[in-house]
Amino acid sequence: MARRGSRAAPEDFLDEVVRDEARRTPEFPAMVEAALERRRLAAELARARGRLKLSQVDVARRIETAQSVISKLEAGGDVKVSTLLRYADALGLKVALVRPRPKAARRA
Repeated sequence: MARRGSRAAPEDFLDEVVRDEARRTPEFPAMVEAALERRRLAAELARARGRLKLSQVDVARRIETAQSVISKLEAGGDVKVSTLLRYADALGLKVALVRPRPKAARRA
C-alpha cells in the first residue's frame, strides 16, 4: 500500500511501475523524485511568469530557445535542470538548493 498523508491509500499504477522498476534499478525511485522536483519547479516558474505578465515567447527569447521548449517545460515535460535555471534567470529569479529535513522529522 502507498502512503499518502496519514492514511494508507491503495497502490495505483504509478506506484506499481516505480516498485517494479526499482527491483531492476535500485536508484529508480530517486530518479522519479528528481523528475517530480523539476516538474514542481517548472510549475512555480510558470506561475511566476504569469505574475510578471510575460508570454512564453518572451521567456524563450530571453533564454534563446524555442517557445515550444517553454511550452513543454510548463506542461510537465521532463527538462534539464540547466533549462530551468536559465528560465528562472530570465524572470529575474534564482533557484536555491535546500537540504531536506531528515525523514524522521518530516510530517505527513
